[in-house]
Amino acid sequence: MQRYFRVLVLFWSTAIAAELEYRLNFAIAAFSSLASLAGSIFGLFLFYRTGYTFAGWEWQEALIVLGIFTLLQGFAATLLIPNLNRIVRQVQEGTLDYILLKPISSQFWLSARAISPWGVPDIVFGLVIIVYAGIQLNFSIANYLLGIIPLFLGFTILYSLWFMLGATSIWFVKVYNVTEVLRGLLEAGRYPMVAYPAGYRFFFTFVVPVAFLTTIPAEAMLGKGQVTGIVGAALLAIALLAISSLFWRFALRFYTSASS
Repeated sequence: MQRYFRVLVLFWSTAIAAELEYRLNFAIAAFSSLASLAGSIFGLFLFYRTGYTFAGWEWQEALIVLGIFTLLQGFAATLLIPNLNRIVRQVQEGTLDYILLKPISSQFWLSARAISPWGVPDIVFGLVIIVYAGIQLNFSIANYLLGIIPLFLGFTILYSLWFMLGATSIWFVKVYNVTEVLRGLLEAGRYPMVAYPAGYRFFFTFVVPVAFLTTIPAEAMLGKGQVTGIVGAALLAIALLAISSLFWRFALRFYTSASS
């Protein structure tokens, strides 16, 4: 574990140093994130401006969901998307061979090699919204702490889905269109699940587990969560993480190296 930690520090320090050569990009990313967030808040405001509320969700409570969604967006932009793009490129160029020969888990290498600071604004803005809404709702520290474990489980679920999509590049090489479909589906996490009809709620819970990414962590913070929801999120996260590892090993059986 200590060896992996040292490797992770080396990966991230070199990646951030390389990215910060283009510091103007950070300002552009921050402006883009702010504009996107403003649009999301405005879209949510359109529902609430006439006194309409999602069943059981006040304005500030819905903001918690939006803040968690923004936080997840930042997580994806910082860690998931840069590494997914590398997996696709390495399969295309045949440089995946060099990774498979390294004395370290190839899944760890491919999942942690790159990090992008351009997702940090979304992480910051998401935290700001959560804290602001929490203050309006008279949150205590305990409320925020209750959301940590469900949030971590949501990160794990999202990572597992993204990595399995990246692994499909061994067969399809270019999977960017598929990832755009997933990103589009995950947009449903901007709002509480009660905002959708029953059929959509079923789909976003049991087919594409969007509910476990945003709504369940928000319910935990608000004290609305049920133990079954958190246990379900934990079981799903563990199962998807294990499946992603097994799926990667299965995919490697079909990988044709550059030297073969």
